[in-house]
Amino acid sequence: MKKSDLALKANDEPRRDLRLAGTAEGVSNDLDKVIHERMRLGIISALAANERLSFTELKNLLATSDGNISVHARKLEDAGYITCEKSFKGRMPLTEYTITQAGRDALGRYLDHMEALIKAMKLR
Repeated sequence: MKKSDLALKANDEPRRDLRLAGTAEGVSNDLDKVIHERMRLGIISALAANERLSFTELKNLLATSDGNISVHARKLEDAGYITCEKSFKGRMPLTEYTITQAGRDALGRYLDHMEALIKAMKLR
């Protein structure tokens, strides 16, 4: 290999890294910020795998506090990704959550974006 070819190859590596970084940044900027937070991702993933879950089931499944579930479930509810239904089981209040079609679609898009980000970084 000629010296000029080596210099060209060496100069090409930083450009490739910049292109990959730009691609990764573009994909990560497109991530749904509502779902991307760890606790909200846990809630919506759990609801995607179950027909419905109670407040207590979510709290126990995600090993978190009442306040944490309340705050994050509310953000998902405000985004239209989950629904909250309050009722009574006997004399005890029961809060149950279900994922909406919009939530399933958003989770699918989120997972597609994550796969694209992983793929872009593996090309490295």
